[in-house]
Amino acid sequence: MLISLTDLKRYYRVGTEEVHALQGVSFSVNRGEWVAIVGQSGSGKSTLMNVIGCLDTPTSGQYILNGKDVSRLSDDELANIRNIEIGFIFQTFQLLPRETALANVELPLVYRGLKASDRRQRARLALEKVQLAQRMKHRPNELSGGQRQRVAIARALVTEPSLLLADEPTGNLDSATGEEIMKLFEQLHQAGHTICLVTHEPRLAARCPRAIRLKDGLIIADGKGSDVAMQQLAGAA
Repeated sequence: MLISLTDLKRYYRVGTEEVHALQGVSFSVNRGEWVAIVGQSGSGKSTLMNVIGCLDTPTSGQYILNGKDVSRLSDDELANIRNIEIGFIFQTFQLLPRETALANVELPLVYRGLKASDRRQRARLALEKVQLAQRMKHRPNELSGGQRQRVAIARALVTEPSLLLADEPTGNLDSATGEEIMKLFEQLHQAGHTICLVTHEPRLAARCPRAIRLKDGLIIADGKGSDVAMQQLAGAA
C-alpha cells in the first residue's frame, strides 16, 4: 500500500465561518494503481489533492505516504517529502519560459544536489519516456500545448517519485491533444507508476481503472472509473 488516509478532516476559518472542506475521508491506494479523484467545484477535491501532495496538512485524521505518517510534519519536512515522493503535473504546465525542455526537466534534480552530468542524463531519459527526444533544446514557446504538458510530465518523472499527482492535466488542451496525454498516462500506468488524477470531468474519470467521487467533503462513490463517472453524470442530469 502506498497511500492510506484515515478519517481525514480539513477545516478552514473564513472570517467568522468555519468551512468543512473535508469531513472524514478514508481510503487507500496500492502501488501501481491509477485513481481519479473526481468532483465538482466545492466538493473538496482540491483540498484533498493538497493534502495528498503534502502542500497542506489535515485538521485531524491520519495520512500515511509510503510508510511515513506525514499528517503532522513541519513545513520543511513536508517540502522534503514532496521532493522525494511526489511528482506534480499541473494544468498550467508551470515551466520556466526562458529555459529549454531539458533544463526544465532537470530542475527538481537541482534541489536534490545531483551533479550536472547526472541531472542531464536522467532528464534526457525522462524526455525520451514521453516521446520528446527531438525537442530537448526547445523552449516552452517553441512547443505545442501537448508538448509542454509532456515536458511537465517528464519533470514529474525525473525524480522517480512514488506517486504522480496530476491536477486537471488536460484542462488547457484541446480534445485531440488531451487524448494524447491520457494515452501517455495509460502507458505510464502500464509501466507500473502510481497515479492520482484530480479532475471535475467524468469522461476523464471513466478512463481510469478506479475513481473516487467527492461531494461536500465526503466520499460518495469509490469504484470502477466508468461506473463512478456514470453516477456523476446521472447526478448532474
